[in-house]
Amino acid sequence: MFHLLVADDDKNTRRLFKAVLERENYTVFTAEDGKAAMNILDREHIDLIVLDIMMPGIDGYTFTEMLREAGNNLPILMVSAKQLPKDKHRGFLVGTDDYMTKPIDEEEMLLRIKALLRRAQIVNERRITIGDTVLDYDTFTVSRSGETQELPQKEFLLLYKLLSYPGRIFTRIQLMDEIWGSDSDTGWETVTVHIGRLRKRFEGWDAFEIIAVRGLGYKAVRKK
Repeated sequence: MFHLLVADDDKNTRRLFKAVLERENYTVFTAEDGKAAMNILDREHIDLIVLDIMMPGIDGYTFTEMLREAGNNLPILMVSAKQLPKDKHRGFLVGTDDYMTKPIDEEEMLLRIKALLRRAQIVNERRITIGDTVLDYDTFTVSRSGETQELPQKEFLLLYKLLSYPGRIFTRIQLMDEIWGSDSDTGWETVTVHIGRLRKRFEGWDAFEIIAVRGLGYKAVRKK
């Protein structure tokens, strides 16, 4: 049973989100502001936070920044009426994992929460398992049925990123920024080279496939 925390200063929103989430069998705690949310985190195990931005006292941006500076990587879904790109950018810069704008589509919120919880589990375990194939983050290895390949760091991180979000398309620039860093002098063509190496290395492996999406970028597909 996952424990979720909904932090929002609007009472009706808290009631709605609580009802929607409890229908999915989540245990839900609610807080009317950042301070109350912090108090709940101190005494309860929480798996994910649904967080409003505009709250009195400690707002959502500050709350997220405080958690991340303290080394807390709890998944956060930021929910706000703020719809401008700069507001979303700020949310991601301070450390949110996802961002939705109000009014909320309930089904989409549930899908995003499930995806965040699944990715958090992958991060905590530091491995991805697809059938009999295992990616081990701690050793940069990919194994299946007694066969193990140890990958160069960048190749492994690239593959791990793609398989953490199966079916999601990443542009070369996104992957470049994520794996090499936005301040890297290396061009995005490096991503193409590394993808080519990965596709050749795992040619014939039936657990996954890396697909080039013309004009967009790349995605990984799990086959098991």
